[in-house]
Amino acid sequence: MVMDMGRETAHEAVELAYRPTARDFTKALWVRRRMTWWGRNTLGVALALLLWIGLLATDGMDVTSVLLVGYLALCFLLMPRFQGRSLARAAEVSGACRTTVTDAGVTIRGDHITVTQEWGARPCYRETPEMFVLFSGDPHARCLTLLPKRGLAESSDADRLREILDRHITRT
Repeated sequence: MVMDMGRETAHEAVELAYRPTARDFTKALWVRRRMTWWGRNTLGVALALLLWIGLLATDGMDVTSVLLVGYLALCFLLMPRFQGRSLARAAEVSGACRTTVTDAGVTIRGDHITVTQEWGARPCYRETPEMFVLFSGDPHARCLTLLPKRGLAESSDADRLREILDRHITRT
């Protein structure tokens, strides 16, 4: 129960049930990438590397060096996909997630783990068509929490979840 200007109102919890996938993590990492300076400029850096390859190739640079720089540019662009797969493999240990979002914070229960995060741990979030992604407050948004919309029981739960998030943390 939350007191609001002398009136008592109940804010219900929103529950999600889902199994995190590599696609979820990859999408969240792309969202995170757009939040940081380095991430917003990733495409520019990769394009600069590719331009450099073109310039070096016309100047008679050996094929091995051109291929190496091209490989680095490709890895740079695909890093969220690689990281997403790795995070999904790590999350498989926890099994299916049952997440509860309340005015107190977020509690994620897996088969072998329970994690409770108060709102200070994830002070901002971003919504995509497929999920809500909660981020840590550090400039690099190193930690994130996924709340896939497919885990909601009803489509109206997305509105309720958004209301809880907007009450406690900042939408970016």
